[in-house]
Amino acid sequence: MNGFWTNRRVLVTGGTGFLGQAVCRLLDSQEPTLLAVPASGDYDLRRSQDAAKLLQHTNPDTVIHLAAQVGGIGANQQRPADLYLNNLLMGTNIIEQCRLANTNRLVVVGTICSYPKHTAVPFTEDSLWDGYPEETNAPYGIAKLAHLTQLQANRSQYGQQGIYLMPTNLYGPGDKFHPAVSHVIPALIKKCVDAVENSHRSIVVWGTGTASREFLYVDDAARGILAATEHYMGAEPVNLGANREIAIKDLVEHIAQICGFNGQIEWDPTKPDGQPRRCVDASRAIELFGFEATTAFSDGLKRTYNWYMANRQQAEKLSK
Repeated sequence: MNGFWTNRRVLVTGGTGFLGQAVCRLLDSQEPTLLAVPASGDYDLRRSQDAAKLLQHTNPDTVIHLAAQVGGIGANQQRPADLYLNNLLMGTNIIEQCRLANTNRLVVVGTICSYPKHTAVPFTEDSLWDGYPEETNAPYGIAKLAHLTQLQANRSQYGQQGIYLMPTNLYGPGDKFHPAVSHVIPALIKKCVDAVENSHRSIVVWGTGTASREFLYVDDAARGILAATEHYMGAEPVNLGANREIAIKDLVEHIAQICGFNGQIEWDPTKPDGQPRRCVDASRAIELFGFEATTAFSDGLKRTYNWYMANRQQAEKLSK
């Protein structure tokens, strides 16, 4: 990667977030001419004029758009309108301002939540438009999917060379552990750790445990994003995954073991499972830019748990 990145001026929106920090760590090791990581308070990307100012101030030739407002099932249920509009506007403005600035390379990171609720497993990119997303994820997923439409329309009309990547569920050190915004793995780790520390004999977990998920270690995702930036310029969306599916029931048991929780696991079927199954076909990423995930799931979970135990105040801080 060194030769490609050495003279580049790279802007990473959302660079202070979970995925963004992993991407920036990897980018920093490539020593680009400029690595711009704006703080969210400096530019409101929901405003087109702020997005324009950001590009004017940094003058990048490469933009990696990671800025997003995210949350787990609970946040999706409580703030669907915010998640839809804020994500839609941020991506729309960045794509348009990159077009106007003739930015050489633009990478937009979407979400696995855009896939239809009932999609044949493993998810192939060609099935992206085959139905409506799972209801609790739909506002966020559709907002992100609109960016793919915009990129493809701009490519057709203006020749804009933007690419669109869809990582599956991410996990790893640096994740969010506050209950208001955490996803399943950090939420379960915190729940188990709290139970151990408070000598609770049981924990309650949302849903039935029958749903499945695929998890991609955040540093693997960062490698995939940089590999795509360097080697891929096509119009078609590309999954980033680990070719590994696990039932939530099995995930909970695995996390409980790592955390030392030996109590009972109680399921609350009145709460949603979310999408029934999630596992992507990652063959397009292998074919187009040689990306394969390499982190063993058990190793990634242990690293995530160890990071949380060493950084609990930071991990549990509520951030947008």
